[in-house]
Amino acid sequence: MRSAKLFLIVAAVTTGLVLSALAGGALVVYGGLYDVAATRQHWQVTHSVLETAMRQSVRLRARGIQEPALADERMALRGAACFRDKCVQCHGAPGIAQGDIGKSMQPLPGPLVDATQHWRPRELYWLVRHGLKMTGMPAWEYRLADGDIWDLVAFLQHLPALNAVEYAQWQQRAAAGPAVSVCGNPAMAPAQAADIQRGRQALHQHACTACHSIPGVTGSPVFVGPPLDRFASRELIAGTLPMSQENLARWLMHTQKVKPGTAMPELGVAPQDARDMAAYLLSLH
Repeated sequence: MRSAKLFLIVAAVTTGLVLSALAGGALVVYGGLYDVAATRQHWQVTHSVLETAMRQSVRLRARGIQEPALADERMALRGAACFRDKCVQCHGAPGIAQGDIGKSMQPLPGPLVDATQHWRPRELYWLVRHGLKMTGMPAWEYRLADGDIWDLVAFLQHLPALNAVEYAQWQQRAAAGPAVSVCGNPAMAPAQAADIQRGRQALHQHACTACHSIPGVTGSPVFVGPPLDRFASRELIAGTLPMSQENLARWLMHTQKVKPGTAMPELGVAPQDARDMAAYLLSLH
């Protein structure tokens, strides 16, 4: 009898605590009490908890990645060029400050000169390839070929030892080297079969949800472009092309050529991404 009474008291107290926590959370959210301004820093405990969760998440998901040999200096030179074009604006470099956007982000995308002290090469590869939620770090899988990402990782192995003069010398050598211009050109990657689920993610990574609501792709409500639900039932693409996977991929890559003057911009979609995105959109019945 006493045990049952004690159980009821514990259950009542636990329920009360849970309801109080929910009420407090609702007050913070719907009452606008949490200051979302970028001019206010995160509490240190918030920053520390999120960073710990991030580090453990990356280590778990990167543990099965096989690392290639990274000692080839040609890889590092190609990676130096990619670093200059894709990373410096947010992370800076020896003797080079971050751009205004990088300086203002929260959390701050700090310099990468100490990256090898915190991350193994496979973890750096995972970070560059997949990016990080709730930060400005993009998933470069959709902007760089896989080899480019490993080239970046190879260069990061050298970065901690470079001063400003040595970094500049690396960039001069990279600019004089062959095939630097292909950095950031996933069009060079070999074609693969269309992947519907990868296409769903690619629609988000190419910012399609900034203008369109797309079933299965989360985001804020948008009313700029037409919703893309039941897309497979349409007969024409943008009122111009007959509906087919090939034509849809063409539209996603060459919007302005297909329909000059349309408000939809060309987003630099690589052929594989276009095939994957088209496959997903055509799965929406």
